Amino acid sequence: MNPSSLSVFLLTLVLVSHTCLSSSSSQTTSELFEVWCRKYGKSYSSAQEKLYRLSVFEDNLVFVTQHNDMGNSSYTLSLNDFSDLTHHEFKSSRLGFSPTFLSLKRKSDRKPSVVRDLPSSLDWRKKGAVTNVKDQGSCGACWAFSTTGAIEGINKIVTGSLISLSEQELVDCDRVYPNNGCNGGLMDDAFRFVIDNNGIDTEEDYPYKGWDDTCIKKKLKRNAVTIDDYTDVPSNDEEQLLQAVASQPVSVGISGSDMAFQLYSKGIFNGPCSTSLDHAVLIVGYGSENGVDYWIVKNSWGTNWGMNGYMHMLRDHSNPKGICGINTLASYPIKTGENPPLPPPSPPPGPTRCNIFTHCAAGETCCCAKRVVGICFSWRCCELDSAVCCKDQRHCCPRDYPICDTERTLCLQSNEQLSTQPHATGNLTSKALESRGSLRKSSRGWGSMIRGWIL
Repeated sequence: MNPSSLSVFLLTLVLVSHTCLSSSSSQTTSELFEVWCRKYGKSYSSAQEKLYRLSVFEDNLVFVTQHNDMGNSSYTLSLNDFSDLTHHEFKSSRLGFSPTFLSLKRKSDRKPSVVRDLPSSLDWRKKGAVTNVKDQGSCGACWAFSTTGAIEGINKIVTGSLISLSEQELVDCDRVYPNNGCNGGLMDDAFRFVIDNNGIDTEEDYPYKGWDDTCIKKKLKRNAVTIDDYTDVPSNDEEQLLQAVASQPVSVGISGSDMAFQLYSKGIFNGPCSTSLDHAVLIVGYGSENGVDYWIVKNSWGTNWGMNGYMHMLRDHSNPKGICGINTLASYPIKTGENPPLPPPSPPPGPTRCNIFTHCAAGETCCCAKRVVGICFSWRCCELDSAVCCKDQRHCCPRDYPICDTERTLCLQSNEQLSTQPHATGNLTSKALESRGSLRKSSRGWGSMIRGWIL
């Protein structure tokens, strides 16, 4: 069954479950939850956590059915990849644009090029200027994805070449305030970073990890795409924003913290939402349906969200700030010339060195398995890159879930979760080591990965 068919199937189950709530609500919801888990590959570390996730899923199911039952909305909701997350968990991991950045000085020294005969609709995807939908994961790097999307678009328009660019380079290396990796950032400052660095690397050469890591400085010289400048669209001016989008894809800030955003499925989103910006997306076109104008918005939450990763947002002519503040903070890069010659591919990474006698494979982490008086006498390999080695010397956690809770066999994102109901965690699995001590083919748990070994 393809993703589209599965989505229709799940939506049908939502409707069926709603009609059955009076007789066998618990059983129907549990069955729907099991179908949903199979579709999205969800697994949980314990029966307790699964029950908790089921209760969250049920709350989201109620929200979806109540919205869709109104029958007068311009958009529909459905169960998606985020349906076992509370709204607080979702906002904490999927947004990354702070409203405090609005106080910073904006660059507005030029207006968008005037397109005298604006087409009634435009879709930069159809012109080959938009890369595939990406997924920021549980890292607040929406600003980086909006930035690369805008640069990818103008690069295609000017050079004829569509190149997927590196968000991880921005996350790791663009650390000038307010940009702070997975803790948020601003597109204008990312454009400035690319200009000052004389370009940006490709996604293939500097792939996305989904967490903050050390900047690979040698990659900063591997510039596949350059830009000359950037500018801001005048705030609260929909006509100027429309002119800009008619010329190229445009980065915008929006308010994406409403619960309907989390579970959006299709249609023209018209709120409710505030105008306090907390998320960054990319406008890739505009259109009209039954006389209602909308923006075509590319998100960075993967293809399991919305319309294969996209959303139609109302072009609200009556509100100067636009729906969800979309007219407030728009900007785009400027490019006039060709790129430098593409550098040759980077050599494959070498093995990770534990000591002069022991090495782990590239992309693995050395963890001490036996320590005496502060000196490690035996090493084991965790198959995760830049992992956190647990103090029990038997397990390791991914960098974005750095707290080891070996009693509950979980990896946590913060110490506060040690004493609370398990959520936003990864599963702990133990597997026998191969003779060289490296871990292979460990299972992926909900939220993140965790690895362990038996000494």
